Amino acid sequence: MSEFGRRVLFALIAAPIVLAILGVGGAPLAALLAVASAIAAWEFFRLAREAGNQPLDDIGIGLAGLTPLAVHARYLGLYVVRPVDVVVIVLVVCGLALWMRGTHGQPIASLAITFFGALYTGGTLSFAYVLRYHEYALGGRDVYFGGRHVLVAAGAALVVLPVIVTWATDIGAYAVGRSLGERKLMPSVSPGKTVAGAVGGLAAGVVVTWLYARWVLHPVAQLGLTPAGIVVFGAVASAAAQVGDLFESLLKREAGVKDSSRLIPGHGGLLDRVDSVIFVLPVACFLLGLLLVPAPL
Repeated sequence: MSEFGRRVLFALIAAPIVLAILGVGGAPLAALLAVASAIAAWEFFRLAREAGNQPLDDIGIGLAGLTPLAVHARYLGLYVVRPVDVVVIVLVVCGLALWMRGTHGQPIASLAITFFGALYTGGTLSFAYVLRYHEYALGGRDVYFGGRHVLVAAGAALVVLPVIVTWATDIGAYAVGRSLGERKLMPSVSPGKTVAGAVGGLAAGVVVTWLYARWVLHPVAQLGLTPAGIVVFGAVASAAAQVGDLFESLLKREAGVKDSSRLIPGHGGLLDRVDSVIFVLPVACFLLGLLLVPAPL
């Protein structure tokens, strides 16, 4: 099978599974985010090592994987992470660096990269759980699909929005850039990205946000966005997706590798697939808190 065929096959299998888990929420979503965060962190530290650094891989991967689980525990009321807990964790890791890195093991860079890697992966992906149980996601509306009655939680509609906008941005940027793109956006970082593609991605993000707000947020979540809110959310979320993609390309450039790993056939690594959405999720959480309004009945 060709590389394109493998990519299409993987997308057809993975996308429905991911969307279903986002909709279900709870423990399945926390588990998915924990596994994805740990794998993405492992790939990030792989890039860091290829670039000549010596992160505390095991600690960073553990912190990344535990972050979504801690968020899940917070929403269940089982445990609330306090500022003092974070400080203690940081101090313990600093102490471990004495034995694990010493004076010749780049201790400053190791600690910085370790904490950043956990935040870059587990910290950002955890916002999917936060969106799923957003303060506005207090209920849902009875909806009929094909004559059958279902109840869709508002949180499921909210958490899917940034994912859909991210996919639309990628598709729009690729289609427009391939057709009209000549001027390069940042050739030193990603030679394939064009200015026309970036504009096409922004336009696709705004259009999809409007469609989603009209046909999903309103009937399902009883929430809406004003016309200005649609433009702001779509454009800013799309820009965040493109910055996330470029940022990971920058990391790979420094590491001198094409993909973060070879985990996914035809797609490279998991970090290559989530590099955009991990920037979009926290941005979406912030914007939706500002822009969402109750939809008229």
